[in-house]
Amino acid sequence: MKDYWKEEEPISKRVNKKKIMTAIIIGLAIIFITAITITYQTNKAARNWIDRFIFRKEVMQDKVTTIELKEDQNTSIYAFNKYIGVLNKNQFTIYGNTGNEEKKLEIQISNPIFNSENRYLAIAEKKGKKLYLITDKDISWEAATEGNIAQIHVNKNGYVAVVITDTINKTVVVMYNPEGKEIFKTYLSSTRTADVAISNDDKYLAIAEVDTSGTIIQSNIKIISIEKASNDPTNSIEHTYQGEPDKLITNIKYQDNNKLICMYTDSIHVIEKNEDSILANNENKKIIFQSIELTNHAINIEEKSTGLFTADSIVNIINVDNKGIKEYTVDAVEKDIYTYGNMIALNLGTEIEFINTNGWLVKRYIANQEITDIVLSESMAGIIYRDSIEIINL
Repeated sequence: MKDYWKEEEPISKRVNKKKIMTAIIIGLAIIFITAITITYQTNKAARNWIDRFIFRKEVMQDKVTTIELKEDQNTSIYAFNKYIGVLNKNQFTIYGNTGNEEKKLEIQISNPIFNSENRYLAIAEKKGKKLYLITDKDISWEAATEGNIAQIHVNKNGYVAVVITDTINKTVVVMYNPEGKEIFKTYLSSTRTADVAISNDDKYLAIAEVDTSGTIIQSNIKIISIEKASNDPTNSIEHTYQGEPDKLITNIKYQDNNKLICMYTDSIHVIEKNEDSILANNENKKIIFQSIELTNHAINIEEKSTGLFTADSIVNIINVDNKGIKEYTVDAVEKDIYTYGNMIALNLGTEIEFINTNGWLVKRYIANQEITDIVLSESMAGIIYRDSIEIINL
């Protein structure tokens, strides 16, 4: 008979050693990754070591892909989208990121000016009449203007604005749609055009004007409705913004949500919802470079002395949306900068540091000789020498 009064022995639970070991390993991995991340963010020496030996961000000149050039030929080079284009004797040769020739186009231009956005590349003859729009690797359309071309601009959807001089009027700005159809012309009789920009939604054309006829310089920005101008160009101005007296405007660029970034020689402004506000002020700072040719960001570079004969370059990367600033410090004085999309190239002489708008190093290129010129897109860069182009994939 079963003894109901007998105390039952407790059932021992088996310990799953495999699960415990897995949890310990995961926990240690999280701690290790967290420690490495904090060290990478806060310790510059450790970050440089990790960038060089772990992430392999350092690239030597003799280890990169090369496009050979003939020294006796007059070539014009430009990076756009995923390609590098070389224009020589009316032949525009397009190379991919492996250095292989992918296409040749007949372009009747000898002294080009370039502008690109997204898939589109606009090419025009400087002080000439011919212009082309290339989409990816093909010519979408070509046209000839009346007067001499001074500037060209294309937005991310393929709309093109061309600034023409030496006509009856002082300056003419012509707009084309992505199919090459002329939409309208607008005339400036007493001012010169510093820059033009087309909004990302194709609704507005901004024209930065400079009037030097008086005793002081006057910079103005006109915002033109493209829809209104296509029907009545004389009554298409939506707003006119007058800069402070004696402030010289040099560049404008539309960002998302129709924010217009305006670069003056001593400051950077943003026009949003019909209000003009300062994004960066160079007063009491030794600003050696600044640029607004970025996606939703602007930068200025301040030189700060660190000794009798030494100085650092502080790259201030300004977010247009929230006006937050991220800093990137270089232990040298910049020779030049190049910007496109979310990429910034800092020329240090025999080195180039490629950083993104988050303030992190993407790639460091080390050369055996002085670097004098670079072409840059968001995915690649070309280091230009007399007889070659070194390709850096970013």
